[in-house]
Amino acid sequence: MCIILVAGLWPFHAPRNHVDWLPNGNGLRLGRYASLLSAGVFQPGANDDASGSVEIWLQTDVPRSTHTILAFDSSDPPGTAFSLHQNKDGFRVERRNLGNDGVLRTAWFEIGQVFREKNPVFVTVTLGKHETSIYVNGVLVKSAPLLGIAGRDLSGRLVLGNSPRGNDNWSGVIHGLAIYERHLNPAQVAQHYESWTRNLRPALAQDDSPIAVYVFNEGRGSVVRNEIDPANSLTIPDRYFVLHPGFLASPKREYRPTWSYWEDVAINIAGFIPLGAWAVAYFSSVLAVKWPAVLAAFLGFSTSVAIELLQAILPTRSSGMTDIVTNTLGTIIGITLCRWFVVERRLAKVQHYGDQVDGRADERRFMDCLQAE
Repeated sequence: MCIILVAGLWPFHAPRNHVDWLPNGNGLRLGRYASLLSAGVFQPGANDDASGSVEIWLQTDVPRSTHTILAFDSSDPPGTAFSLHQNKDGFRVERRNLGNDGVLRTAWFEIGQVFREKNPVFVTVTLGKHETSIYVNGVLVKSAPLLGIAGRDLSGRLVLGNSPRGNDNWSGVIHGLAIYERHLNPAQVAQHYESWTRNLRPALAQDDSPIAVYVFNEGRGSVVRNEIDPANSLTIPDRYFVLHPGFLASPKREYRPTWSYWEDVAINIAGFIPLGAWAVAYFSSVLAVKWPAVLAAFLGFSTSVAIELLQAILPTRSSGMTDIVTNTLGTIIGITLCRWFVVERRLAKVQHYGDQVDGRADERRFMDCLQAE
């Protein structure tokens, strides 16, 4: 029980925000628990058909991790309008996709082998009304027919290094970030890449329409200046935070089509199997209650609920109903295994006793034969 509580609630508080300036003053290092937030709100573009682009110069600390790099938190409609993710060695783009039926849904596509090594990589994402494209180091890698309204996607509070709606911290180094209200063409993407890597900033033209440029050259302090609009500079809080902590999120909302999601499911099931086995054994042999299996299952369920309620106030954790379901399932599996083991042992004892009885019966018959002779 103590192991389960520590695993579910550690470190029991909001830790220090692990955001540190690089010694050379050219970037920020985001550690185990790190997140930044824009001071203001990015407003939607005046034209609903407006395009947009995001370019980010970054370096991962863990090439095989899966976390949120950047996200825009929108209030109209509420939710994450646009986000960038690392998925193992791949780079993923998620945006609200406008379907043919006029309904907004979250869609995504990704490219692989972007974070193969711990080297800086420059990624540009261009958003159009009919297409989304990803460039790596100034070269087009992939385009996908993700329909959307870029002016609305790149609006709301900007969260860097984490998801706005749950603990999904990305670890690595950010060297530069820029956001534009226009669709950069391939020549402009290549030109910006050369400028960033050579001069540590983009060479802006009058028609680039930038709304944010962060060069991360301050070297100290808790503010990353937006060179276009200081009202939307990035702030570095003292403590790690989640903008909108989840509270018993539904399994549908928590589901992610990633291997790490199923790893978490397996861990949550396996972690409660020993609790279920111990509880049913204790309630059966020590307390001798009437319904030990039911009581053991309720113990696993109530323990999981208590952990999820407490996780809602911890930024390092995510409160969701998926864990309650998987934890309870693990408890039931432990109960089943324990009862199966007990039954097997009892059957083995019965069989052993039967063999002994049969042996004594054979011995008596043999003695009776000797006496008859």
